[in-house]
Amino acid sequence: MRRLCVFCASSPGRDARYREAAQELGRLLAARGIGLVYGGARVGLMGALADAALQVGGDVIGVIPRALMDREIAHAGLRELRVVGSMHARKAEMAGLADGFVALPGGSGTLDEFFEMWTWGQLGLHHKPVGLLDVGGFFRPLLALIDRMVADGFLDEAYRQALIIEDDAASLVRRLDAYVPPPPKWPGAPPESGA
Repeated sequence: MRRLCVFCASSPGRDARYREAAQELGRLLAARGIGLVYGGARVGLMGALADAALQVGGDVIGVIPRALMDREIAHAGLRELRVVGSMHARKAEMAGLADGFVALPGGSGTLDEFFEMWTWGQLGLHHKPVGLLDVGGFFRPLLALIDRMVADGFLDEAYRQALIIEDDAASLVRRLDAYVPPPPKWPGAPPESGA
């Protein structure tokens, strides 16, 4: 894995464990020589993640929509900050740069990004790993809903099993690196588009 895309909040959250997990992941990626692709902000969990990677020599690329340059306060210390026209363009740009995707705790924006990348994988638009860093059980209610989707016939078990979930960064990155995508479910699924 050359680059990992991490989705997380532009706010810090109320639990110090969220910031600590973001920092741990940033340092770990830098130590393993894995570049970080993220939302480009210098505040919240995004800023903690990027700063931790940069402090130990990590390669960090930010992608931020022009409309959020002031609200999310773009990070000025990155090797590269790509400014795009929309949220959709941001997700597409991040997807093209990364070899895998992880969501940390966050709000609706984080979940939007996570679900889009996970769905693109299910549709065969990419064959990259998608994971959740489940800090303090943050994602347990979401995982219960996903399990209900499987039980009620809305999601194939193979896609649930392909989702990588760990509560510590080192285990998560190891599993992402070893990922083998499930076989496509639809005959004639489109080839990987770089998305």
